[in-house]
Amino acid sequence: MQLNRILDLLYMCVSCFEYKGKQSPDKVSTLVLQKSKDVKARLEEALLRGEGARGEMMRRWKTGNDRFAGLNENLRWRKEQTHWRQANERLNMTKAELDQEAIMCGNLATEANLIILDVLETIIQVNLSVDCKDNLLGGILKVLVHSLSTNQSSTYLCHCFSSIRLLIIKFGDVLFEEEVEQCSDLCQRVLHHCSSALESTRSQACATLYLIMRYSFSSTSNFARVKMQVTMSLASLVGKSQDFNEEYLRKSLRSILAYAEEDEDMQSTMFPMQVNELLNNLNSILSDTVKMRAFQKDPEMLMDLMYRIAKGYQTSPDLRLTWLQNMAEKHVKVKCYTEAAMCLVHAAALVAEYLSLLEDCSYLPVGSVTFQNISSNVIEESAVSDDILTPDEDGVCSGRYFSKTGLVGLLEQAAELFSQAGFYETVNEVYKIVIPVLEAHRDFLKLSSTHEKLKKAYDRIIFKGQKRMFGTYFRVGFYGAKFGDLDEQEFIYKEPTITKLPEISHRLEGFYGNCFGEHMVEVIKDSAPVDKSKLDPNKAYIQITFVEPYFEDYEMKYRVTYFEKNSNLRRFMYTTPFTLDGRPRGDLSEQYKRKTILTTMHAFPYIKTRINVIQKEEFILTPIEVAIEDMQKKTLELAVATSQEPPDAKMLQMVLQGSVGATVNQGPLEVAQVFLAEIPADPKLYRHHNKLRLCFKEFIMRCGEAVEKNRRLITLEQKEYQNELKKNYNRLKENLRPMIERKIPDLYKPLIKPPNDAR
Repeated sequence: MQLNRILDLLYMCVSCFEYKGKQSPDKVSTLVLQKSKDVKARLEEALLRGEGARGEMMRRWKTGNDRFAGLNENLRWRKEQTHWRQANERLNMTKAELDQEAIMCGNLATEANLIILDVLETIIQVNLSVDCKDNLLGGILKVLVHSLSTNQSSTYLCHCFSSIRLLIIKFGDVLFEEEVEQCSDLCQRVLHHCSSALESTRSQACATLYLIMRYSFSSTSNFARVKMQVTMSLASLVGKSQDFNEEYLRKSLRSILAYAEEDEDMQSTMFPMQVNELLNNLNSILSDTVKMRAFQKDPEMLMDLMYRIAKGYQTSPDLRLTWLQNMAEKHVKVKCYTEAAMCLVHAAALVAEYLSLLEDCSYLPVGSVTFQNISSNVIEESAVSDDILTPDEDGVCSGRYFSKTGLVGLLEQAAELFSQAGFYETVNEVYKIVIPVLEAHRDFLKLSSTHEKLKKAYDRIIFKGQKRMFGTYFRVGFYGAKFGDLDEQEFIYKEPTITKLPEISHRLEGFYGNCFGEHMVEVIKDSAPVDKSKLDPNKAYIQITFVEPYFEDYEMKYRVTYFEKNSNLRRFMYTTPFTLDGRPRGDLSEQYKRKTILTTMHAFPYIKTRINVIQKEEFILTPIEVAIEDMQKKTLELAVATSQEPPDAKMLQMVLQGSVGATVNQGPLEVAQVFLAEIPADPKLYRHHNKLRLCFKEFIMRCGEAVEKNRRLITLEQKEYQNELKKNYNRLKENLRPMIERKIPDLYKPLIKPPNDAR
């Protein structure tokens, strides 16, 4: 117990004695110095006004300027006689003084860490011969790994790597079996130092990594686990760290391969071949890194690349999970909390899929199928086949997250992110999977906390309701050889809430303008079909269109709430007005509309913010069908505004003004006069004519209900306004009456003629 406390203390000492780096030699401007002196003077003045010890101390300091005066005073120390310096005095130091101080700090940090290392060596030599070595090994390795993660001198690193190698040689079997997570962290830190700019550090790190692999080879399961840990460490390093050097890392990998080829004792084994296979995998990951760095400023392309990398590891669950976590971190940085949560849900589904192969527990999810209520996309995490991958063998699924605790942890993180994104209904679905696991383990503390979070989620649903906004969607098409693989590709982009069309146009035009040249990118302003033959082949064209979620009538039966209409979205629609002579707009009698329905490969929200369009359907609406759709939309707006609870008088009056107001009275009336004034000559239009007539009949009825509702809501000051609305409504009703009451006789003929009476 006492030794474990000493190890904890050494762990803290490593952080305290980390080398902070050389201070900047730049001088602070005279203005800044003057400002600091003014602040100091004001502080002294404020202190001198005070009584007691503070005021006395400042008065003594003011009067005791003589270095040797007042030696008989009861002072513990004189700061002007010590090496203590104020922070501002550092700003007046010369470059030589700063260099000297940096050397002193570096030497102090090195010496302190070497003392820590010496203490660890003593503990290893004296205490690890007793039975408690299993407990101490983890603590010792934890301190060593922590020191590798801090800023250390090459001198210390040389000795630290030597100590680690000694630990592996003496206690490798115990470390690889008992300290799996610590070994994983060790692999990641050693790999990071393999990319160091200092050759001495690189060589030490290479030797250590090779030794880890060589000594784990004695056990098949240990070696497979180490291979997986090294691969996952590099994948994590690539996805998260920005300060590693790819060129140096490749050199280190070549050095490790040379060690394996020149190790005579291992030539008779499969070890050199397996090392070669591992290094090939690591080099392929590094190649993906090069591509990622090329798209650092293009968030959509970067996420697409990370998505492809993650998909490439579909049969390697540990690596796929690592990349899903990398994607989640990228999303959080740009505040795409829904997508980040979805990444963690996919990771949790992956864990559940492989846990279900290990054991059959009633309280655990039955693979990814259990996650269908969260997202229909999660089914892609299904295991390929039981005989292709067997958990707990060959190092597969050996990471810390492939456990019940890991599953719960991933889901709890996802729930927090869904809550931040306003997806409170999904929080409930996530906790439906978590709660049975907590109940089975009798974790009442977490159960209490979970139910509190659920209560908060439901309270927010009640409080916010339809005030939440989940995102705006745009169709983006790329045209031109300059786009490479993106040429003639269409995507649906999910943008932040209330993003306007000019905003996304400006962003994409600016980004690709920087890539190809400002005058080489052009945004197509309309949403009409693009004819590539009319485009300049040397330019890049982007077409951006606002789209809305599209639902069939049967879908609306179960998409009742506002949330349900904004989740699990795969179909989107946009409309393009046109006339037969090529103009976009024309008279009512010649105004056609093209409805385009797009289907995406996956449903929104997903683990990325843009998804490929895989299907496109087009419908042409004739002028009378356009009129029917417009009148149905107006009628629906009236019905919603009238039935809203609690009533919203302003909204109701806005809708009424647009329906029966004197200024727009000509709108609905003109539609009726164009399409209902005469019975159409073409019998094919009878049904549309009758449908529009019934639409107007319902429209007038809704207008009457809205006017009556408004009468009950208005104040005395609005009575005149109400009378004007009533007057306009009556006028519109009288003008529409003859057209609404006129029926087409042929539509009401009996389908079967009655037989003539026999005489």
